Amino acid sequence: MCKGYRNLEFDMINKLKYFLIALSFVAISCNNSAKKDSTTSENTNMETSETAKISDMSIYNLPSHWTTQDGEEIELKELQGKVLAMVMIYTSCQAACPRLVADMRNIEKQIPESKKDNVQYVFVSIDPETDTPERLTAFAKENQMEDDKWLFLRGTEEDTREFAAVLAVNYKQISPIDFSHSNIISVFNQGGELIHQQEGLGVNNKETVQAIIDLAK
Repeated sequence: MCKGYRNLEFDMINKLKYFLIALSFVAISCNNSAKKDSTTSENTNMETSETAKISDMSIYNLPSHWTTQDGEEIELKELQGKVLAMVMIYTSCQAACPRLVADMRNIEKQIPESKKDNVQYVFVSIDPETDTPERLTAFAKENQMEDDKWLFLRGTEEDTREFAAVLAVNYKQISPIDFSHSNIISVFNQGGELIHQQEGLGVNNKETVQAIIDLAK
């Protein structure tokens, strides 16, 4: 990795750190209010135990809700326990996104069989209006990504913007069907902490693959 790229990755991770720390203060405030109103001590203890497992740097602190290609409603924290390789795309993209999909597929092929079950590959849509669960399902089928290891998500515009900021992904709609966007693949550990990012299309993914292998247990 060149020096400039290392600096870029360091900057991205620092931005994520400060963003998530700020969100954690909001989450703590909301949790304190909820505890005051709670009448079931058992539920409160369970919530406290679950929260204790997640650091301030984890994306699992985000309060966003998502819909999968199967129409299932989930929160990011439900992905806890697996290494995540994540990228933001949109299904009608004809330029960069097919190459990002190919990059994700290439990364997946290099993961040893003994570790494949410990990795989740996540595609987050930047065009939730178009990318309905039905469209995401069709896209997964078109790209032969129907196995459980491939997960496609859509959220609200607000949640999508917030998550893009966390990943340092910039995107902008330039026509009714086209977006300009960053081309970044991010790797998170089992606790939802950002460990590595690669930027670009068709770049050498050796370090990304190694980061996933080192994390997957």
